[in-house]
Amino acid sequence: MMLIAAFVLVVFGYSLASRRLERSLLTAPMLFTAAGAAAAHLGSAGAELALERSAFLVVAELGLVMTLFCDASRVRLSFLKSGPKLPLRLLSVGMLLTMLLGAVCAKAVLPQLSWPEACILAAILAPTDAGLGQVIVNSRQVPLRIRQSLNVEAGLNDGLAVPFLLLFIALAAQASDAPASSLLARYLGEQLGLGVLVGGAIGGVGGWLLGLAQRKDWMAPALAQLAVVALPLLSVLASEGVGASMFIAAFVAGLLVQLGFRQVARHSIEFAEDWGQLFDYAVFFLFGLVVALEWRSFTPALLAYALLSLTLVRMLPVALALRGTRLSRASVLFVGWFGPRGLASIVLGLVYLEHEVCLPGEETIRLAVMLTVLLSIVAHGLSARPGITAYARRSAALGPQAAEHAGAATEADAG
Repeated sequence: MMLIAAFVLVVFGYSLASRRLERSLLTAPMLFTAAGAAAAHLGSAGAELALERSAFLVVAELGLVMTLFCDASRVRLSFLKSGPKLPLRLLSVGMLLTMLLGAVCAKAVLPQLSWPEACILAAILAPTDAGLGQVIVNSRQVPLRIRQSLNVEAGLNDGLAVPFLLLFIALAAQASDAPASSLLARYLGEQLGLGVLVGGAIGGVGGWLLGLAQRKDWMAPALAQLAVVALPLLSVLASEGVGASMFIAAFVAGLLVQLGFRQVARHSIEFAEDWGQLFDYAVFFLFGLVVALEWRSFTPALLAYALLSLTLVRMLPVALALRGTRLSRASVLFVGWFGPRGLASIVLGLVYLEHEVCLPGEETIRLAVMLTVLLSIVAHGLSARPGITAYARRSAALGPQAAEHAGAATEADAG
């Protein structure tokens, strides 16, 4: 009970000072991670972490699902049709190169890992975090096209990483009866394909019903928020029932709910977003606690890989993926740097541990993920506001015809 009480007190204290903290360099993930680390010094903290790994996974998954749904509800569908397709470049060429380069660097810096284990680590750390990137996504100083691209990338890349992660786990454990190609095809169909179908059905039908109820004046405005928060939860339940990716389903549901209920991002998302943030805060609190209990296990080699993961492994693939888009060097650098690792990597790491394949490099993988996420929380948190300010000056000087400002006329509609 002491850990729960400590978390509740931190939530209360953060809420009291939240407006002032929003203007500082300190982000919520930084504060809750630090609070969790401080809670590790409570006498019974280690014993109370009898909160099982499976329970931690449930909290993390729910937090990510709520964040993805809320972020997707703000993405204008018209933006996805405009070209050139920046999110598509980041999710295809960018993500595949990120996993490839991440595995190569892991094998070079952490030679005790086998190639399949290095690929597992790369897949876990490939996705960016929609929650840690909220400061960027919500800032109107950043050109609409850039922040929407980062939002869509963060919304979909965790789900896209799942089939690769599961394939690498199967290869590492040598427990697969099927060829690698058929295993990947199976997971692409079950995880991604079904995820899109589940999310599309829930978002499309749910949005149509919400819009109908609003037009007929059947729905009290306050309870519209409860209806909205039910949609990502339904996505989780339906995905679990058919073996789909709940993350893809939640993001697609957030996109398509707008077709029938256009006001979802303006009037009815606050409740879902607030509860999603509460789950996120709980994950970062528990993450800080685990880090504090195991920080002595971090090594210089793990630190070197974490630094590579946040810089070269992310920024070089992004630069290659964005070639030919006419974006300025400042924009490519901005997109490359602001690919934080956080909740998505924590969830995928827990998914890996839940498989209990007991690989020789499991401890190395676990510690590398922890240290990379910890550095990302601090580095991307501290650099977010200064980075936005510096980039805003550069992008404003490019002029209205620059590629960064394509679609700026729809800025008011994207709020």
